[in-house]
Amino acid sequence: MASKSRAVVMRHRKLVIDEIDVPSPGPGQVLVETLASGICGSDLHFLQHGSRAGGEHELSPFDPARDLVMGHEYSARIVEVGAGVENVAAGDVVVSMPVMATGDGMAAIGYSHDYPGAYSERMLLFAPLCTKVPDGLPPEHAALTEPLAVGRHTVNLAKISKVEGAIVLGCGPIGLAIISALSLDGVEPIIAADFSRARRELAGAMGAYEVIEPDKEAAIDAWGRVAGARPPVIFEAVGVPGMLDQAMRMAPRSGRIMVAGACMEPDTIEPIIGVTKELSLQFALGYTPDEFSGTLQSIADGKIPVAKLVTAQVGLDEVPQAFEMLARPDEHVKIIVRPNGK
Repeated sequence: MASKSRAVVMRHRKLVIDEIDVPSPGPGQVLVETLASGICGSDLHFLQHGSRAGGEHELSPFDPARDLVMGHEYSARIVEVGAGVENVAAGDVVVSMPVMATGDGMAAIGYSHDYPGAYSERMLLFAPLCTKVPDGLPPEHAALTEPLAVGRHTVNLAKISKVEGAIVLGCGPIGLAIISALSLDGVEPIIAADFSRARRELAGAMGAYEVIEPDKEAAIDAWGRVAGARPPVIFEAVGVPGMLDQAMRMAPRSGRIMVAGACMEPDTIEPIIGVTKELSLQFALGYTPDEFSGTLQSIADGKIPVAKLVTAQVGLDEVPQAFEMLARPDEHVKIIVRPNGK
């Protein structure tokens, strides 16, 4: 009889606690014990809209009639290695890009019916993508490598110069990751906007020059007050309908907009705004292996104040409640799941 692992299962658009089979690692795979997993805003959106967005997912098509275990921001301890694995060994604590090589190509761990994610006690990882966590780095901090790498990739893709400066719309985990990467690169000024007081405070701690409440001052007005007439690069990190339109309207002529917010609903823009302003609109997804490993090292070196981002840690039984808690951004930024105990 196959051994079982407790997990948070997405079933019929609800989260339930259940048991799933623990697979044996195949060639090039490792079986791991999940130590810590961050709850991503994309997971909250996927719970609501996955049946629409997932059907076109390039890595893992989604069938709403089947169970799915999410969780793609994690650190884990290796329990067993499959044939041919040489870069890691049982007992190693690792992080990895949440991708599994399959016979048909690739699958996204945490958004695949066949490869459950980190809201479970055990899961499979693809060994070549595993990176050992430096000694002494807490598991909950190592688990932030994935979202912070998204910010690093977005900033790298923007090719922003130090003197251009930036506006960051949204100070959730991805917005904060973008601010951190911009700050590490010496970009200034950085103007950040968010309705949440707690997230505005974190934006300042991560390197934003000035942080504003959008209902009290428009981000582009704050930019003009601080930086004058030079055009900023605008980073959209909210991911809800209407934000692209808002970014395009505030952008100056020949402005650049980087989109990192993962909106999973249909949205509407007025292309004529982009045409008349000659705007550049670019979307960002994921990260490269070098960006991922480099982010882990930046965390380990203390260059990113990650401890400030973790606002709660919960066990598996508390995950459904944690999803509801994250709908109140004044209280939480990043909630860490500890499947095998806090």
